[in-house]
Amino acid sequence: MPEASRTKNKLLLGPFQGKPACQWINFGKGVCGTAAERRETVIVPDVLNWEGHIACDADSRSEIVVPILVNGETVAIIDIDCAEPSGFDEVDKNGLEVLAAVLAESCDW
Repeated sequence: MPEASRTKNKLLLGPFQGKPACQWINFGKGVCGTAAERRETVIVPDVLNWEGHIACDADSRSEIVVPILVNGETVAIIDIDCAEPSGFDEVDKNGLEVLAAVLAESCDW
C-alpha cells in the first residue's frame, strides 16, 4: 500500500506482497498516481490499453487502485493487480472503498 508524500505529491512504496515494484510514483503518473491525484478509485480492465501504465509486474493484466483519503487529501492507496483481464468490478470497488474508509479513520496518518 503506497504511502502518499504530502509535500512532494509522490507515492512511496510501503508494505506490499508481490514481485519487486517501483519505489516512487508521481501523482498523475500511471494508474496509482492517477487515482492519487484524482482522489477517486480507478479500475483498469486491461493495463495493456492504459496509456502511461507503469508496468511494475509484467504479469499484471488488470488493476484497481483505491485512494485512502483524510480531510480530502490522498494519504495512501490500495493497489491490487490481477493476472487476468477484467479482474475487478463494482463489487470489488465498493468493498475496497469501505476498507479505505476504515483505514482512513483507524490509522494515525
